[in-house]
Amino acid sequence: MGHGHSHGSGLGHSHGRGIPTGSAAARNKGRLAWALALTLAYMLAEIIGGLLTGSLALLADAAHMVTDAGGLALSLLAIHYAGKAPTPGKSFGYMRFEILAALANAVVLLGVTAYILYEAYRRFVEPTEILGWPMMLVAVVGLGVNLASMRLLAGGSSESLNVRGAYFEVFSDMLGSLGVIVAALVVMATGWRWVDPLVGAGIGLFIVPRTWRLLSEALHILLEGTPPGGDLGRLKAEIEAMPGVRRAYDLHAWTLTSGFDALSGHVVVDDVSAGPGLIRTVRRLVKERYGIEHVTVQVEDEALAAEAARLPV
Repeated sequence: MGHGHSHGSGLGHSHGRGIPTGSAAARNKGRLAWALALTLAYMLAEIIGGLLTGSLALLADAAHMVTDAGGLALSLLAIHYAGKAPTPGKSFGYMRFEILAALANAVVLLGVTAYILYEAYRRFVEPTEILGWPMMLVAVVGLGVNLASMRLLAGGSSESLNVRGAYFEVFSDMLGSLGVIVAALVVMATGWRWVDPLVGAGIGLFIVPRTWRLLSEALHILLEGTPPGGDLGRLKAEIEAMPGVRRAYDLHAWTLTSGFDALSGHVVVDDVSAGPGLIRTVRRLVKERYGIEHVTVQVEDEALAAEAARLPV
C-alpha cells in the first residue's frame, strides 16, 4: 500500500527544527521586539498621566497599552517556544503556541473593554474633575508611539495571526489617542466633562468587532477548522476524477500555525502499484489549487479500506 508524506520546501519545515526560520512569525520577531520597547516606554507615562489628570479616556488608552505590552510579550514568547525542536511527545513542536497567544490577547482585550464600559457608566453618573492640557499632551505623545508601532507591525499583520493580534491592539490604541486628544480639546473649550467617559466608551466599543474576529480565527484554528479557501468537497471530487481512483475519504485540512496548513486523506485505487504517481499528482493539485504543501496521502485498495471502516472510532 502506498503512503505519501510531504513537507513542502516553501514552508521551510523539517523534522528536528520546530517552526520554520522563514515563517511569518519568525520574520517579524524583530519588529515585535521594537514595538514592545516603544509600548513599555510609553505605557508607564500614560498610566501616570491618566491618574494625574483624572481622564477615563486616557486611562482607557492606558489600559489598552497595558494589554498591548502583554500581547507583544506573549507574541515574542510564542515565537520563542515555536522555534523549539519537536520531541517524541510533541511531534509538531510548539507551533500552536502562537495561536494560544493570539487567543489570550483577544480574551484579555475583551475583558479590559468590559471594564472600561463599566467605568464610563460610573463616570456618567458621577462626573470627575479632568485636567485638559496634561491629558492632551500625554495623548499626543501616545499617538506618536502608536503610529511608530503600527508602522513596525503593518507588514507582518497580513502574514501572522499572532502579529495581527498585536497590530489590532496597537491600532486600537492609536484611535484611542486620537479620541483622547479630541476629548481634551472639548473639555478645555466647553467644560463638558461627560465627553471624556463618552470617548472612553467609544474606544472600547470600536475594538470589539475586530477583537471578536481575532478570537473567532484563533478558536477556528484550535478546533482544527478547515483553512480559508479550502473546499474539501471540491477536492474530493477532483481526486475521484483521476484515472484509476475509486474514491477518496477521510480528507482533513487544518492549520497548525499562521502560514502552515496541512492536509491528509485516504485514496482507494484499482492498482496500488500506481500509488507513487498518484501521490505526486495529489500533492501537486493540493499545492497549486489550495496552497497547502504539508500533505499526507494514504493509497489503498478496497480490502484495506474495508478494514479501516471496521476499526472502532
